[in-house]
Amino acid sequence: MGLRDVAAISGIGETSYRRGEAQGSSLSLTLQASLAAIADAGLYPRDIDGVIPIASGAVVAEDFITNFGIPDLRFSATTPMGGASPVAAIQCAAAAIAAGICRHVLLPIGRTGYSGARISTRVHQMPQFRVVGEFEMPLGGIAPAQLYAPMARRHMELYGTTSRQLAEIAVSTRNHAILNGNAAMTKPITIDDHQDSRMISDPLRLLDCSLESDGGAAVVISAADAARDMRRPRVLISGMAEGHPDSPSVITQRPELTRLGIAKAAPRAFAMAGVTHADIDVAEIYDCFTYIVLCQLEDLGFCAKGEGGAFVEGGALGLGGRLPVNTHGGLLSQAHMAGMNHIVELVRQLRGDGGAAQVAGAEIGLVTGYGDMGDGSIAIMRRG
Repeated sequence: MGLRDVAAISGIGETSYRRGEAQGSSLSLTLQASLAAIADAGLYPRDIDGVIPIASGAVVAEDFITNFGIPDLRFSATTPMGGASPVAAIQCAAAAIAAGICRHVLLPIGRTGYSGARISTRVHQMPQFRVVGEFEMPLGGIAPAQLYAPMARRHMELYGTTSRQLAEIAVSTRNHAILNGNAAMTKPITIDDHQDSRMISDPLRLLDCSLESDGGAAVVISAADAARDMRRPRVLISGMAEGHPDSPSVITQRPELTRLGIAKAAPRAFAMAGVTHADIDVAEIYDCFTYIVLCQLEDLGFCAKGEGGAFVEGGALGLGGRLPVNTHGGLLSQAHMAGMNHIVELVRQLRGDGGAAQVAGAEIGLVTGYGDMGDGSIAIMRRG
């Protein structure tokens, strides 16, 4: 509970997101996004005294000292949890601030997931790869879609979840991307378009899968007292946690395929923030695949296990629905920034800067991360 409201997000930054046209190296994209976030906070690079680069971006703390001339970097770390890393890094930054080590911590990522190393190669970078190589790869599990498809199929067999319900998630996310001036995919899609898209790994179709894209995103986390008088309205971080699934290194040996690490983290974050599910106005939920969104909605507690399919039907996740989700277009339609763009969007929503996709009156929201074989992270934020 000691981390509640001790830190706030004071700055956000993004590059353009693209597919097919290289914009530079992962380092240059990281630095561009970082400078934008620092400027948004009204700071100078020399003010940054902590940095948590997202490991998949292959950038280290020394890169920021060298390129920004930071005179006294007091803290650096990594949170190697794949797509759960950016949101997990929020907790790490808040802890460093609460300990009095830092005042302004930079969380950056840049990636060339389309023009460079494709995101599908991530499996071979996972620390669990040696276990995946023993259990999954001999059966053909060599890419994320192949690893996560059995989880979705198990949910369907247990609870009657359908592919058309997964399509609801893809369609609402694309609708939000269309309203975003910085999204890679802006062509409208329908449920039937989803059903007609080619099968990637049964039951996951092409439109169930996230993008491979180039770009960068970053946020600055500041001490709450410092953020009170900074350039932009502060967004307080009220609750945060990370969680790891049972059998975290291999999915096929897991006692429960439909339960993710977020199920352990969510109760801690809600308790720390002192809010209920009914208080959440907007949610940015990690969406590497549509099924992972549905499963997280259950594990977060917005509905019971097995009720996710019904929960997402009828435009429930769209603007004006019961729970607007991924108002920027997410990994499915905006860009794959390992979820850092989800954090940026939540801050934008809570500042009231969501543009055409703004959720009216949004005051409290949450963002999640999902990584590797089921790691989960969550942060609950509110207007400051």
